[in-house]
Amino acid sequence: MSQALLASIFPLLCFALIALAIVAVVVANSIRIMPEYQRLVIFRLGRSRGTHGPGVVLLWPFIDTGVKVDLREQVREVPHQTSITKDNAPISIDFLWYYKVVDGEQSIIQVGNFEMAAAGIATTTLRSVIGGIALDEVLSQREHINQTLRVKLDEITERWGVKVTNVEIREIIPPRDVQDAMNKQLAAERTRRALVTQSTGEREAAINVAEGQKQAAILAAEGERQSNILRAEGDKQSQLLRAEGFSMALNQIFSVAQNVDGKTMSLQYLETLKSIGASPSTKYIFPMEFTSLLSGFVGKKE
Repeated sequence: MSQALLASIFPLLCFALIALAIVAVVVANSIRIMPEYQRLVIFRLGRSRGTHGPGVVLLWPFIDTGVKVDLREQVREVPHQTSITKDNAPISIDFLWYYKVVDGEQSIIQVGNFEMAAAGIATTTLRSVIGGIALDEVLSQREHINQTLRVKLDEITERWGVKVTNVEIREIIPPRDVQDAMNKQLAAERTRRALVTQSTGEREAAINVAEGQKQAAILAAEGERQSNILRAEGDKQSQLLRAEGFSMALNQIFSVAQNVDGKTMSLQYLETLKSIGASPSTKYIFPMEFTSLLSGFVGKKE
């Protein structure tokens, strides 16, 4: 009896388990949990129902389908691309481009694979931009090229609901002969700068030496002038003192000579002649007034 009962119940149990499994799959596909950085674009019988999320999103089984869209900023690498510059120099460039989905629905509806499409547009845009710039400008105007690429890519991807936030050229590889010429130019520039620096140093040193000599000469001249002024002041004071002494001596002599009579003067005169005649080689020269002097002296004696 029990075996017959089990045999009759077993198909029902299998059917119930299958039904539960189907319900679990349906429920699992009907409930989606979206994180903060993702959105779910829902299509109901092929028609877009917009973006939903974040959080729990419910779908009608077998009617709704959902496509996930990541709203975070993404970065993609464009490998080395050979481009021809305006002066016909082939260069190899690779760069990174950063984008962010701002409209998840348009990014699904308007383009099949916007990443591949944007990479292709970035490559062709790069060749177009590089073709209008000379090699020297490519090497020196990297920021300008980045900005131009970003603007042109953003104009195209805007209709896809994608915003290109930045473009960065990572590496520029010029041809080998151009690299050798650049290395020679760099070496020559360094030599020139060294010579300019050396000559500038020598010039400044010469200027400093000349300035020092000038200051020394100015100080020496100033010292000499001060010395001459002091010497002149000393000579002036000395001459004034000498003249003052001589004047005082003359005044003293004059005051004494007022009390000297003619006899004393005559005797002094004779003493002077006597001292002159002490030498054997002395010649006597009698002035005209000598006789008158003697006559007065002799007359007084008589």
